[in-house]
Amino acid sequence: MRLDKYTVGTYTPGASIWKQLLWYLVGAPLLESYLIPISSFKVLMLRCFGAKIGQGVRIKPGVKVKFPWRLIVGNYVWIGEKAWIDNLADVIIESHVCISQGVYLCTGNHDWNHPEFKLITAPIHIQESSWIAAQSVIGPGVTVGQNTVLGLGAVTGRSLEPMTVYVGNPAQPIKKKSARI
Repeated sequence: MRLDKYTVGTYTPGASIWKQLLWYLVGAPLLESYLIPISSFKVLMLRCFGAKIGQGVRIKPGVKVKFPWRLIVGNYVWIGEKAWIDNLADVIIESHVCISQGVYLCTGNHDWNHPEFKLITAPIHIQESSWIAAQSVIGPGVTVGQNTVLGLGAVTGRSLEPMTVYVGNPAQPIKKKSARI
């Protein structure tokens, strides 16, 4: 690969340079702050920058969001300390999802085989009632099926079936969940 030849191609962050700068200088530091542990303030900050967020959302200190205008969060979602939503593309988190501490949601990667290290982006979609356990990693283009568990420290670059528990690196299914009453 030749990094001196790298360009982002047709990729765009989806907001003006002024909005991006304001986010990086004001919004992101306030969101990440441990000095402001109030979820409602963090939700308001994200909404001010274009995120679509439902009711009852809890956001812990240390959470990082690359581009709030590319974030959709349903109702009663928990986002744990030091989670990083690296959303070069859209991230959709449906209702009643728990994103635990240190989770990394990565919507961008590079084509290691392309001579110019081409940027590749794809959305992440986490469906209702799923739990992404601490220190897990989800890669670009992944859909996590409804009521699925991605276990502690698990890593996935492929979509996960509904009602299934996955563990490991790469994440493997270990158990089907029974239907809720």
